[in-house]
Amino acid sequence: MRVISGSARGRTLKAVPGTGTRPTTDKVKEALFSMIGPYFEGGSVLDLFAGTGGLGIEALSRGMERAVFVDMEYKSIEIIRSNLKATKFEECSEVYKNDAERALKALAKREITFDLVFLDPPYRLKHGDKLMEQMDSLGLLEDQATIVLEHESSFVYPDTFGKFAIWRKAEYGEVAISIYAYEQEKESVLTEQGGVST
Repeated sequence: MRVISGSARGRTLKAVPGTGTRPTTDKVKEALFSMIGPYFEGGSVLDLFAGTGGLGIEALSRGMERAVFVDMEYKSIEIIRSNLKATKFEECSEVYKNDAERALKALAKREITFDLVFLDPPYRLKHGDKLMEQMDSLGLLEDQATIVLEHESSFVYPDTFGKFAIWRKAEYGEVAISIYAYEQEKESVLTEQGGVST
């Protein structure tokens, strides 16, 4: 694995030992960033279920200003820290060992918001949409934020739910990537006077 483009282009990234993680291949990563970027002018990225941290690091290399990495496994946390050191992104990154839902609640207390989110939960867990709705309810997303949900191609998430709407989907063998846009005002109902009715 390596950083494909940007300021850390060509840097080799360590993989997590064993078979517990599924690093996004360089081919899929390159295709993904061509859809959502390919480059960014600042902003914050959340890499949930980060694994090696490869997606968040790629986003930093391509212009994101700040990143938060979350994973439950000690091995992953060690690898993420090592990869951040190798790419010189330690100072603009935070790394947390926690499960996804607890991490989201902790981030909400700090009033952090994100422009880009990578969601790659274990395939046995089909709750990517629930995590996205939790991010919405906790106020973690900037308006027009992009959420990249990686999942088994045999499992289909809804095209629209809550304040999320899919705008791109791609399949690479057994892997599917569903890219959602978030609109803060999607569900609000405006009165004739311009106020918000509750």
